Amino acid sequence: MFTFLLVVHAIIAALLVTVILMQKSEGGGLTTGGSPSGLMSARGAANLLTRATAVLAGLFIAMSITLAVIAATRGGDEIDTSRATTPTQSVPASGPLPATQPTGVPAAPADNSAVPLAN
Repeated sequence: MFTFLLVVHAIIAALLVTVILMQKSEGGGLTTGGSPSGLMSARGAANLLTRATAVLAGLFIAMSITLAVIAATRGGDEIDTSRATTPTQSVPASGPLPATQPTGVPAAPADNSAVPLAN
């Protein structure tokens, strides 16, 4: 279901881009300099491409919200599965590792009899 809606969403996005690029440029955009027969007039609002843009934009927003809700409520699926977890290395159960002494350092005696006490 999610994949089907995602494909429909991509088709709506492609249609929206196509319809927007087919429209005649009015010049100026949001700045001054546009003609008075622009988007806010009765003639501009009745234009087929303008209505198609509004409908497709509404569908695009509705599909975006729907896909976001479905993706949030889906359990267990991760978007990025490229990172694999690294397995932890286990210590062998044979016991502790033997202590190694640096060369030239005498080993400490097993009992503390030879260790001088600090005064």
